[in-house]
Amino acid sequence: MDEKFFSFQVTACDGKARSGVLTTPHGVIETPVFMPVGTQATVKTMSPRELEEIGVSIVLSNTYHLMLRPGPKIIQKMGGLHGFMQWSRPILTDSGGFQVFSLANQRVVKEEGVLFQSYVDGEKILLTPEKAIEIQQALGADIMMQFDECPPFPSTQQEIENSLNRSLSWGLRCKRAHTQENQALFGIIHGGVFLDLRQHSLEKTVEIGFDGYALGGLSVGEDQGRMIEVVSEIAPQMPVPKPRYLMGVGTPEDLLECVYHGMDMFDCVMPTKNARNGGLFTSLGAINLANSQYKDDPSPIDPECTCYACSHFSRAYLRHLFMSSELLGVRLNTLHNLSFYVSFMRQIRQAIQEKRLEAFRKEFYRRRSRDS
Repeated sequence: MDEKFFSFQVTACDGKARSGVLTTPHGVIETPVFMPVGTQATVKTMSPRELEEIGVSIVLSNTYHLMLRPGPKIIQKMGGLHGFMQWSRPILTDSGGFQVFSLANQRVVKEEGVLFQSYVDGEKILLTPEKAIEIQQALGADIMMQFDECPPFPSTQQEIENSLNRSLSWGLRCKRAHTQENQALFGIIHGGVFLDLRQHSLEKTVEIGFDGYALGGLSVGEDQGRMIEVVSEIAPQMPVPKPRYLMGVGTPEDLLECVYHGMDMFDCVMPTKNARNGGLFTSLGAINLANSQYKDDPSPIDPECTCYACSHFSRAYLRHLFMSSELLGVRLNTLHNLSFYVSFMRQIRQAIQEKRLEAFRKEFYRRRSRDS
């Protein structure tokens, strides 16, 4: 990283777990950190001010979707993503690599790049590593991701090897196309659930040289045990002075376990998507407002949460809003879930700094076991 604009410092360790400080042009991020997903330049149902009030320090947006609508030229004209969405804190942009996985029926993978059929107007669009960097630079993200291919699970070892070699080639092309010193570029390590391929990808990605390193191609269908096996093996070998980002993960249990094994940064649609479907995260485990047991429950979502939803409304009222398809319910559920995630990561950071993460972890599982 160009330390005029970026720096990362590990400030405390507890076993493999680390807490740190990532400094960017738009603010400081304390790690471990969870990044809410704002695919279309918005975290669904939440205003930027609300995100700031609950303590969100960085959000994630998506290159592919913003390329299609409204387009990078319009966003750049409006002051980049920060000006466009009126978010003053850091932004990370995914390169579009996940859409290679999620839109498999609408794309063709080539060595040059990926030919997509736009879901907006049906137009054929070739997204190359160079184009992905060009768009992200126009968007003005603090942290950009290399363009990569995210293969599905299960895939054969040969398929994964071919895919990761393509991602390595694309990573080098992204590095060469990166010209903005005030924007960091992260490389992505692939290899599926094959540890030898992960090791190879790690070594080659580090050889290219990036400002941070991500683990991609996880949480795409494999069970948690396989994901943790990969993270526990690879995370401690990732460069110590650089941020470590686990893409697309996950549940509170996933976050805790992956921090425990050395990861720093996370993103996932789960807290916002589950909120829209009545799924709420609490200190005693997840609940679903669709269950009739909550129809006359006067208690808050989580007695330990101090967010606006928990301090003002009962589970009974929130269930009523959900069953009535009222938009306020979606907003309050989202506000709570994101507040829970932000608070949870803050508690994990504090446990690492006080060297009591193991005790925190045991208590976390003990409470869930007691509640169930």
